[in-house]
Amino acid sequence: VVPTSQTFTYVNEGDFGDYIVEYDANYRALTPFNNPFQLCFYNTTPNAFTLALRMGTVRSESLMRWVWEANRGNPVRENATLTFGTDGNLVLADADGRVVWQTNTANKGVVGFQVLPNGNMVLHDGKGNYLWQSFDSPTDTLLVGQTLRAGGPNKLVSRISEVSNVDGPYSLVMEPKGYNNTLSYLRLGIDGNLRFYTYNPNVQGVAWELVYTFLDRDSMEGECQLPGRCGNFGLCEDSQCVACPTPNGLSGWSKDCDVKKATSCKASDFGYYKLEGVDHFMIKYTRGDQTKQSDCESKCTKN
Repeated sequence: VVPTSQTFTYVNEGDFGDYIVEYDANYRALTPFNNPFQLCFYNTTPNAFTLALRMGTVRSESLMRWVWEANRGNPVRENATLTFGTDGNLVLADADGRVVWQTNTANKGVVGFQVLPNGNMVLHDGKGNYLWQSFDSPTDTLLVGQTLRAGGPNKLVSRISEVSNVDGPYSLVMEPKGYNNTLSYLRLGIDGNLRFYTYNPNVQGVAWELVYTFLDRDSMEGECQLPGRCGNFGLCEDSQCVACPTPNGLSGWSKDCDVKKATSCKASDFGYYKLEGVDHFMIKYTRGDQTKQSDCESKCTKN
């Protein structure tokens, strides 16, 4: 916590930090703040700095992320300053003194400046009330406990590229026009998919409406990520069931796609065959262990 009686000015100068950060940026960390959230100046193009909150712990090969920015699209240069004044205002000024960003909290009763453990940067009064908080002005990221308010000023706006830190073409806004159906539920289905349903009592016939599906044909993941999309042994591509594996190669898919059941567990009563160009839906979540085909067959036989 930085009280107004101990105001500070931080000058954007000196050596850059050593740790790996998002966008392969250069950065300077402000010393009054500690991990996992730390206020920094960072740049992805020379002499064009953004004041931002960094999230991450100091570990080998750990990428630290930028979760909030004060001045996207309006960068500052070397020797820019961040000042917390006795009047309670937090001001980012460029090297020539031009004010680039501020909290507009001068003479409003601010007694302290703090970065909270949840990543919310706040200016508060003597009773602990927040007179300004970064959670009210997100950039492109929502942290745990942070919200988008319907009809409020906050929204998420994408960054245009990893190199250029200006607003991109995509935004996420909470519309004030509410979806006034209170009879809704979220269900984890028997196929492993997550679906959201809502009920409209004014509709005759099919009143239950499926309004959201976590894995569907229009999503990046697609229905092939569902364990049982094409049965236990069917092959899935682009959310479609396309083939059944057989010892002689691939055949057309059907609901009866399965392998013949072994008459016994004796190794002489069953065998294995290799499928080329096929992976498992779990491969994106776990790498598994590299093994020879013969060792894999041996483990399966003993199972």
